[in-house]
Parts: sequence; C-alpha cells; structure tokens
Amino acid sequence: MLTENTIKEFLAETAGEAPVPGGGSISALNGAIASALAEMVANLTIGKKKYAEVENEMKAIASEAGAIQKELVADVDRDSEAYNRVFAAFKLPKETEEEKAHRSAEIQRNTKFAAEVPMEVARRTSKLLPLIETVITKGNQNAITDGCVAMMCAKVAIVGALFNVRINLTSIKDADFVAEMTKEADELEKIVIEKELRAIELTKEACK
Repeated sequence: MLTENTIKEFLAETAGEAPVPGGGSISALNGAIASALAEMVANLTIGKKKYAEVENEMKAIASEAGAIQKELVADVDRDSEAYNRVFAAFKLPKETEEEKAHRSAEIQRNTKFAAEVPMEVARRTSKLLPLIETVITKGNQNAITDGCVAMMCAKVAIVGALFNVRINLTSIKDADFVAEMTKEADELEKIVIEKELRAIELTKEACK
C-alpha cells in the first residue's frame, strides 16, 4: 500500500516511470493534509482561556477532521486501484464479438469507478471547508496561517480530484451520468475557489 511508505519512498514512487501514484492520489493526500492541519489548529485552540467559549466547537472539529483524514488516506490507495482496474479492462481479449462486448462493458464500468473515486475525494474534502473556515475565524489566531494552508491544500485536493473526474468522463458513454457528475464538479470547484480566496484575504489581514 502506498500509504505504508515513508514520505521519501512515496515521493520516489510518484517520481518514477509508473503512472500511479499520480494526480488523483496526490489530490487525496492533499485532502488528508488539509484535515490534519485543521485538526491541529483546533487542538491548539482547546485548553486556551482566551478561546474557552469555542472549546466544545473545536473539540468537535478536531474529531470530525480526524475521521475525514482517515477516509482520505484510504483514498490515496483507492485512486491507484481505480487506474489499475481501467488498465486491466483495456487488456482484456477482443478476438470475438462476445469478447469485444465484454471488454467494452468492463472498460465503461471501471471508467465510471475511476470517475467516482476522485469525486468521493472532492466530496469528502468539501466537508472540511466549513471546519477550516471555523478554525480560521474562531480558532487560535497564532495558527491562522496554518488554517489558511489547510484551505489551500483543500483547494488543491478538490480541484485536482475533479480534473481526474473530468478526464474520465470524456470516455463514458452514459450521458446522464456524465451530466450529473459534471454539474456536481462545477459546483464543488466554484465553492472551494471562493472559500480559498476568502481564507487568503482573512489571513493577509491578520498578518498586518
């Protein structure tokens, strides 16, 4: 499993000649990093007298961010698995008409899976956005820059994952599936870009 590697091993594998881990796994990793940073800022707020009024809220955020992080870490490997499934489908025999039909069906089925996995990454990471916003606006202001980095990592995770969704949609024949996924992708991308810009503005203001 990719997530069992050290950081150096993971980077070396990413830099290698194999197509995985690629942008999808890296997007999931960025989501996991975003969740870890959000949890850190919450934990840096808990126990501080100045922030006593938001202590319970920060505890809830730390717990939720930790749970999302575990899911996103699993997605690092799931994205590579999705690619491998599509690649395996293309290698199926295609000598007879029956084999051609089976191969085509398997390519479509696994390409849908390869679109659904990064969409799940984008959805999961989107759940972090209100948590990150809260730690930026209500959390320990000594760590506001960490909260901003969390939001930037979340943007990379979501937009990056959605590019993987979009590229797979170009090969899917199910028009309804493509339309639904495209609509959701557009909405998620718009939201996170707006929230990142807001987080940057707030952080720059705090740094003056």
